[in-house]
This record gives sequence, structure tokens and C-alpha cells, in this order.
Amino acid sequence: MKPYKHANKLARFTVITAILIFSGCAAVGPDYMPPETRVSDTWHTPMKGGLDAAPPNIRELSQWWKTLEDPVLCELIKQAIGGNLDLKEALARVREARASRGVASAGLFPTFGVSGQITTSKGSEETGVGTKRTLYSTGFDAGWEVDIFGGVRRTVEAAEANLQAENASLRDVMITLTAEVAINYVEMRTYQTRLKVVAINLITQEETHRLTEWRYQAGLSDALAVEQARYNMENTRSQLPTLRSELTASKNRLAVLMGKQPGEDLSLDPETSAPIPGAPLKVVVGIPADCIRRRPDIRQAERDLAAQTARIGVAEAELYPKFSLLGSIGLEALSIGGFASSDGLTYGIGPTFSWRLFDGGAIRQNIEVQTALQGQALARYERTVLEALAEVENALTVYAEEQNRRAALARAGDAARRAVTLAQKKYEAGIIDFNEVLDAQRSQLSFEDDLARSQGQVTVNLITLYKALGGGWAALGPEDKKGGKTPGEQPRTRGKPEKG
Repeated sequence: MKPYKHANKLARFTVITAILIFSGCAAVGPDYMPPETRVSDTWHTPMKGGLDAAPPNIRELSQWWKTLEDPVLCELIKQAIGGNLDLKEALARVREARASRGVASAGLFPTFGVSGQITTSKGSEETGVGTKRTLYSTGFDAGWEVDIFGGVRRTVEAAEANLQAENASLRDVMITLTAEVAINYVEMRTYQTRLKVVAINLITQEETHRLTEWRYQAGLSDALAVEQARYNMENTRSQLPTLRSELTASKNRLAVLMGKQPGEDLSLDPETSAPIPGAPLKVVVGIPADCIRRRPDIRQAERDLAAQTARIGVAEAELYPKFSLLGSIGLEALSIGGFASSDGLTYGIGPTFSWRLFDGGAIRQNIEVQTALQGQALARYERTVLEALAEVENALTVYAEEQNRRAALARAGDAARRAVTLAQKKYEAGIIDFNEVLDAQRSQLSFEDDLARSQGQVTVNLITLYKALGGGWAALGPEDKKGGKTPGEQPRTRGKPEKG
């Protein structure tokens, strides 16, 4: 039994020595430090049209569609979260990244294996005695590459950062999905409203056409007025097919977003016309630093930078020797019964190392490659921050200004309706010719149609603003705990006083 004790002592000594060496060595390569992002303390766009720079309610922002108070929209978004194919693909990418992290982490641990073999051999009778024998062997093998210089640890670090980036990408897909569903829903309601506007104006123009025919038959008007009333009426009627086509297209887009075939029943009866969802009176947007912390695309870019920084360490670790512990213990015998004897014991244990001394500069060039990729990742991160801030600034402006446009169109529409009434009365009294009636009716239709589109655009602009602020990820669970930071955690931001 002494060989067993000797092998056990040697194995324990070697493992303990390796652990002490391993624990005392820091990983090579740069340690990641999140970039400090300097942003202004306030938005440059004036806070008007209901905008407020107060700190937003995170829960409300994460489910912003509820502020539109439209139960059909809420149900559509719920269905889209369960069936959207882009979201399913993003979830699969997260699972892939989580598994890849597991693969990388496995390199920190030893490997174990067992083997067995039965070999029958016979020597040559010409050169030897021609003895035939059968050899039975079985064994247990173990190996461990000691990560002294941190190459494996940097690989795990990169894999974890990549997992966090994929989680952020998933939230970005979620934000885009909720916004797209809401935008298409608002467009659908806008087309329904525009169809109603055209239908109402068409009724008025049909009545006008009948009036001109009656006046023509009574000798109070000429055929020109009749034809003018007819082409005005038919021109309005010609808008219906286009609006119906656009309405169908918006419904089909909604179906695809929910993972359904175009034309498939949405189970919500969106065929029924309903008002365009209105924007709330007050929209809290916070400050630029809030946006930086919240937007998942910025989080993803920052995690990509962290992953690439770790890959520099992986490349640098190749400059140093690799140390491994290898061990095996087994039995060899000429018969099955021989396994019961300790004389058949075989074992081997000890450290090994390898060191690439010359490779034509390939390792150092790879370090340069990874460093250059880190520079690219940093530039992408900084560009993502700037683009995010510009997106919010633009969204704030168009949301406020479209409300001014909507108010002006509402006043113009009221004036146009009064003008139509006055023009028809004057025409019936013979004070003006029919051209002025036509102009008034065309203006009324134009203003009312523009007003309907502006009402929809105000809500679409609000949705775009919520998306730019990073709202709309509430339906997702908490980020993978082993993946690192929690959702919404971002690099440090520092406010910079604005000049002037």
C-alpha cells in the first residue's frame, strides 16, 4: 500500500503548491475602468409642450404605453412580447452568451477522465518467440492548466461582459418592439380617423352635388357647377382606397410584430374605429445623465468595450509560459484477476510547462490587434452616447413643435368649417359663384385631414421620445445575476456646467 500513500502525498503537495502560486498572481493585461462620460446638466431643448425635466418615475417610464390609457394598445403590446420573433432571437442570443460564459469558466477547473483497454498482441516467431499475450489496463487521468498569468480569467471576464452586452441588446430589442407596436397602432387609428374625415366630407359634397343638379334643373345654375361639384366629390372619394390600403398595411405590420401571419385575427377587434390615443398633459424626461444610465444601447456599447479590454489580457497571456499539472493512476495486469493485486498499480504525476519562445512576432501583433479593437470599441461607445443625446434632443423638439402645429390646424379647421357654411349660404342666395364653395370644401377636407395626421403624429412623437429616453423594458425579468450589473446600471456620468 506504500505506493498509494506516496502518490497521494505527491498529488496533494503539487496541487497545494499550484494553488498558492495561482492565488498570488494577478492577471496580465489592462484592468477595465468604465469611461467617464461628461454630459450637460440640462437639455438644450426648452421644456415646453408639457415637458418636465424632473426625475422620472422609473416604473412609469418602463411601461410608458399605459400613460396613453388605451387598453387595446396594452393588450397588443402584451401579445407582441409573447410572440415577436426578433425578441425570441434576442433571447436565444442571451442563452448563447450564457452558455459561452460557462464554456470559458470551465477552463478554471481541472479535467478528469477514465480509460480502459484490453490489448492482445503476438510477437514474431521469426525474430522472437512468438509469444501471444493479452494486457488489461484501466486508469484515472486528471489535468489542470494553472492560470498563473490570468489568460483564462481574462477569457471569463470577456465572456461575462459579452453576456451583459447581450442582456442589454435584449432590452434594446424590447424597447424598439414596444415603440414599433405603439407607433403602428397609432398609425392604424390615424388612418381610421382620416377615413372618417373623408367620409363626413364626402357626405357634404354629395349633398352639394345634388343641390347643384337641382339648381341646374331649375335654371338657377349652369352645367359647369354640376361638373365642378361632381369632380370635387369624386376626387374626395378617390382618397378612400388609398387610406384603406394604408390601414390594411398597418394592421399587417402589427400582426408581424406579434409573430402572426398578415391578415390573421388579432383577437382584439381593431376593425372597430376608435380615437387616436392622446398624449398626457405632462411628460417627465429627467436630465441627460438619467438617459445615459438608462439606455440599453449605451450599456451594450460599454460592455462591448469591457469585453474587448479583457481580450487584450488574453492576448498578453500568450507571451508567458503555461504550467499544467498532469496526473494518472491505474492498473495493468495480464488477467482480470490481476487487478486485485497492488503489484499492478501504475501512476504518474507532476507539473509540465510550455513556452513559445519564437513565433515571428505573431503574439505581439495580436496584442496590437486587440488594442486597436479596444480603441474602436471606445469610439463606438462615445459615438453611441452622442447619438443617444442627439436623438433625445430631436425628440423633445419635434414633440413640442408638433403640438403647436396641431393647435394651428385645429383653428384652421374650425375656420374652414365656418367658411363652408357661409359659402353655401351665399351660393344658394346667388351672391357668389360655385368656385368659392369648392375652394371652401377643399380647404375644409385638407385642414381636417392634416389635423387628424397631426394628432397621430403628436402621439407618435411622444412614443419616439419615450423610446429615446430608454423606456419600455418592464416586461423583461432581472438581468442575469452572474452576468454582473443590474439593468440600467451604467458607466459613471459627470455633469458639466453649460457655457453661457
